[in-house]
Amino acid sequence: MEFKTEYEFILPRGYVDADGNIHREGVMRLASAKDEIAPLNDLRVQRNRAYLIIVLLSRVVTRLGNLSEVNSTVVENLFAADLRFLEEMYNRINEDEAQVEVTCPECGARFQKEFGRLGE
Repeated sequence: MEFKTEYEFILPRGYVDADGNIHREGVMRLASAKDEIAPLNDLRVQRNRAYLIIVLLSRVVTRLGNLSEVNSTVVENLFAADLRFLEEMYNRINEDEAQVEVTCPECGARFQKEFGRLGE
């Protein structure tokens, strides 16, 4: 089984560029540790923690329509529905919840145990 690192998407509304073109189809890659840490050094994030998702998405969205690059200005100008869509997608593909099979030490029963997110 191949390990998937990139995920295609279609935005609900789409990014409208300066020429009025709508860009809806794109690709998001899995986030690295650096993707999650580097934005914390960004002054915009330090001034306003809500800006974190803007910087983070601008790092992991690798393609949107035929734009030459996806940067924070592009992400800032997405419609709110598209920003929510990408944030939910980011969380879904980078989910750190895991299920493992465990055995009860008392009765020997085997079952799936789900571990939550770090910090919860």
